[in-house]
Order: sequence, then C-alpha cells, then structure tokens
Amino acid sequence: MPILNRAAELHEEVTGWRRHFHENPELLYDVHKTAAKVAELLKEFGVDEIVTGIGQTGVVGIINGNKNDSGTTIGLRADMDALPIKEATGKPYASKVDGMMHACGHDGHTSMLLGAAKYLCETRNFNGRVALIFQPAEEGGAGGKAMIDDGMMEKFDIKEVYGMHNAPTIPVGSFATRDGAMLASVDILDIVVTGVGGHAAMPHNCVDPILAASAIVQAIQSFASRNVDPLNSVVVTITKFRAGDAYNVIPTEALLAGTVRTLDEEMRDLAEKRIGEIVDHVARAHGCTAELKYDRQYPTTVNHTKQYEFVGEIAKSLAGEANVEMNTPQVMGAEDFSFMLQARPGAFIYLGNGDTAGLHHPEYDFNDEAIPHGISFFAELVRKAMPT
Repeated sequence: MPILNRAAELHEEVTGWRRHFHENPELLYDVHKTAAKVAELLKEFGVDEIVTGIGQTGVVGIINGNKNDSGTTIGLRADMDALPIKEATGKPYASKVDGMMHACGHDGHTSMLLGAAKYLCETRNFNGRVALIFQPAEEGGAGGKAMIDDGMMEKFDIKEVYGMHNAPTIPVGSFATRDGAMLASVDILDIVVTGVGGHAAMPHNCVDPILAASAIVQAIQSFASRNVDPLNSVVVTITKFRAGDAYNVIPTEALLAGTVRTLDEEMRDLAEKRIGEIVDHVARAHGCTAELKYDRQYPTTVNHTKQYEFVGEIAKSLAGEANVEMNTPQVMGAEDFSFMLQARPGAFIYLGNGDTAGLHHPEYDFNDEAIPHGISFFAELVRKAMPT
C-alpha cells in the first residue's frame, strides 16, 4: 500500500511544526520550549496521558486503542535536540539561534511522530497502548539512558520499542535496516601525558611529553591493525592534541582526546584494555607518565531479529520490496536509541531523506517530502503490531 491518505492530508500541517522546531533549536537537555510545544500539541490531539520531565526534559504521551485488552504497549521514539552548528542553508525558516541548528533532522523526527500521534488519536484502530517517546539529549547527552533510568519502561509497561532516523542519499519514500548490530558503540578518550618541562634549547634536561604523546598517537593505531580481526570493525581516532604555549619552552604536559568505535561488546572490552596498556607503556618508555580516562558513552545499536523482520514488513507494505534495503551497511556512527534496545526488544530503521547534505553538516536540512512516509510507517506499525 502507498502512504496513508490521512498522512498526505497532514503533510502541510506537520511541515509547519517541523519548520517551527527548525527555527527554534535547543541543545541537549535544554529543550524546554520544544518539549512544551510537543506536550501542547499532544494535549490538543486528545492524547490520554502526557507526562513531562522524564529524563529531565523528555515527554511521554500515551494513546489507548479502541480496544485495550491485549496487555501490549508499543513505544515509538523521536529525538528533540539540535546541534551546536551555525546554519548555512539560507532557508527562510533557518535557525533563529546563532550557533545552533537542527543539522541531524530531529526536528523532522519529532514532527513525524507528532503527525502519527494525531492520526492515531483520530482512529485508535488498535488493541493496546502506544507510548510516544520524545527524547532530549541524543547528541552526546545520553538522553535515552536518562529516560530509562527514570523508570520509563516500567512506568508505562513498554513491551517493545521502535525508532526511525532520516538518511541522506537514500531516496525519499525508501527505507533501510539490518538485523543485529546496525550502528557502533562510541567511547571517548582523554589522555594526560606528563613529563618534565624546560628550555627548548636544552631538551636533554627535560622529559618531552610532546614526543611521548606523538608516539602514543601512532602506537594506538596498532590496536586496530594488529589486535583486531581484519573482518571486524573498530575505529580509533585521536581528534585533539594540545601542548605548550611558547616557541622556546618544552611543556610539562600534553593532552590527547579522541573516540573509539566498535560493533560488539567483546571488541569494546578489548579496545579499552589494549589502549590502556599502550598509553601506559609508551609513556613510560619515553620517561613520562600518562593518565587515561576511558569513558563509555553509547553502546552498539543492535536490532532484535523478530522486530527487525517486522519493521521490514511494514516498510515493504508502504514502499514496495524494491525500495526497502534489509541489509544496509553498518555505520560507525552511534545512536543512543541503543540504550532503549538494550532495555526492550525493538528495531531501528532509516527513512530516506533524498539527495541532501549529510548529517551534522551546516547545509543539511530535513526533507519535508519524507514526512508522509514517516507518519504512515509509525501508524502502520501500530496497527499491525496490535490488531483489533
């Protein structure tokens, strides 16, 4: 079947919400205005229960079906936060907040779920309950984990959970997903290398932390090339190197930072172990000491097989089998929907955004033509997951 007629009718209205959110971006947990607008619209639709302040600023809305004796509650998640990027789209609805923009399409995700909420309130053609999850702080703040830690899954008795993200380069109206690990875990490194500072003309009287830190940067790469099966994936990237303030002074400290990304927990454990050993041993070999802070951020995003197959069926019913990729390549980017998939069975799926700038790019913009497809997907998922 194509997109729902009602989703097409809602297109213009939902586009208006999306552009409002785009003009008024907010970061991390500071999404108070966005969350208030979401709650206001949910109330207007007739959502049965609206709870705010979950995971600091998250919102959950509950819609009861025409029948509610199945004992099933399905969670549908959208993220609300923007990014600290200066927008360069030149669109008439561009960000009004300097240095912030919706460069990942969360404005579109939130608006599509709101459109689905309006449709589901109008029809209620399902047996059970829908939990509409509007999450803060996906972009590095682990807002999904915060909502789970607040007891969201238990409070609303959520049995399964589903998420959707737009994907540039995939045609509008097409979908993509995969079984098992879909996106990587992400951890961050902070390394302080300490030596003995002094005059740059007398390095023999110093212990140079810059030399040691440079050796650490190179040695860390040996983990991926020599400790990892070539058929597995791991990315270790040093993104910061800071040391010294003068041309003629060897500093006492050098600071490194970066990320580690893997596709399974066993590799994640190995990465932490080996990087710790490399940092310590290489620093000591240069006469320095090193302190490593290894912070585990988001786990791997892992689709559950049954739910993966289910979202594939929904997508194919809307877009046709030729327009649904069921084995999309794994991506070394991360997604904190991973926490929800650890807590409950579920699946994550991409929705085509067309030929647009990439995510996190200053010229990126969510493609409003994707809106009816996202609304239809959520609505059909609910109808087929909890048939009357």
